[in-house]
Amino acid sequence: MGGVAVLAQAAGHRVTGCDAQVYPPMSTQLAQQGIDLIEGFDEGQLELAPDLFVIGNVVSRGNPLMEAILERGLPYVSGPQWLADNILARCRVLAIAGTHGKTTTASLAAWLFEAAGLHPGFLIGGVPGNFAASARLPAAWGQSNEAEHRPWFVIEADEYDTAFFDKRSKFVHYRPLVAILNNLEYDHADIFPDLEAIETQFHHLVRTVPRNGLLVANGRDETLQRVLVRGCWTPVEWFGRPQEWDLEANDPPATLTVLHRGELAGALESWPLLGEHNRQNALAALLAARFAGIPLKQGLESLANFRGVKRRMEVRGTVHGVTVYDDFAHHPTAIQTTIAGLRRKVGSGARILAVIEPRSNTMKLGVWADALGRSLEGADRVFCYSAQLGWDAAAALKVLGERALTIENFDSLVEAVAKEAHPGDHLLVMSNGSFGGIHDRILKRLAKGAATP
Repeated sequence: MGGVAVLAQAAGHRVTGCDAQVYPPMSTQLAQQGIDLIEGFDEGQLELAPDLFVIGNVVSRGNPLMEAILERGLPYVSGPQWLADNILARCRVLAIAGTHGKTTTASLAAWLFEAAGLHPGFLIGGVPGNFAASARLPAAWGQSNEAEHRPWFVIEADEYDTAFFDKRSKFVHYRPLVAILNNLEYDHADIFPDLEAIETQFHHLVRTVPRNGLLVANGRDETLQRVLVRGCWTPVEWFGRPQEWDLEANDPPATLTVLHRGELAGALESWPLLGEHNRQNALAALLAARFAGIPLKQGLESLANFRGVKRRMEVRGTVHGVTVYDDFAHHPTAIQTTIAGLRRKVGSGARILAVIEPRSNTMKLGVWADALGRSLEGADRVFCYSAQLGWDAAAALKVLGERALTIENFDSLVEAVAKEAHPGDHLLVMSNGSFGGIHDRILKRLAKGAATP
């Protein structure tokens, strides 16, 4: 919704916004854009007398401002619908969908288009290092109504529901010309009863992609294959399949070697991101860019200058030889692949200390409790913040033995982590929220005294 606000202002509207618990980097970005933020949902905000209320899916019935809007019959629309009608309708849309990797893949694609001189618009659920903000209009937005000349717009296409009054997935509003289907696992247990329900939503997205467009799909994901078997009317390019597009499996960490049907198609020897999942994200973005007329070789060269995304293995600081990372991982698969990527970088001789906050709705419901311990196997020590969980985190992590510690008090957590950290350790913090600013708290605590050798 912060990105939608940025786009609305860039399109010439006066924009204000309200939310609860706004935190960086989005709060900082909105302030820099001159967008006024109001904490909370007091119905007194009706005095602003806006022409339209744009409603995000965090708002539910019972929200005092929303109730006042309904009682007075004031105009409102969902964020995705407003975006589709007012911004995306003038663009060729590249949508990136999947349980994992949406933000990184969207950032990669936006950078490939930018480096090729296409100056795309984008809306990304994070702040890409190559851009000053998470959202912007295309440079040529509104200059042409001819479909083939419309500018490109890269959007992170979320399967979560649209609004309390529209329970379809957000991405069905976007009507992309090109869609990347990265992967599909069960998630969002608060709104989806099972994996099949999410598959249905993904197939709704597939139904909206025209036959002159492209689907870029993960050939290693059996769930996505089931989605496309339901019906597909668009050409498909599969990545992660040896018989189609794939990467050389034995590449060193900083190398990307692209293979097409087993033959060398291009290579990059200065790839900056960690993990096999990010290598596949890059391949998907390269294939989408290729459809837009960007040659594979040119795309690979541009990837050397990709600067990553905030909160995706972002180094927050190094104190007394302890490096602290911030990562958005909150699903067992993402947690496991993130740790594996860091392990590949630092080697077997360095210790990885994982600090996890099970904060997502699915995690809080305990859906992934049984899988959480296994996902953290690659870490040398695990610290789990267990406050306000409805399930036994200690029991869930019992598989890790003495390597795991669950702590309910935040200050005690910071102290325990800082005391455990040794010079040369890599401290990986994983949460889909601000985690109380724990990264800075740990860095400050480490700075008070050298880590114990």
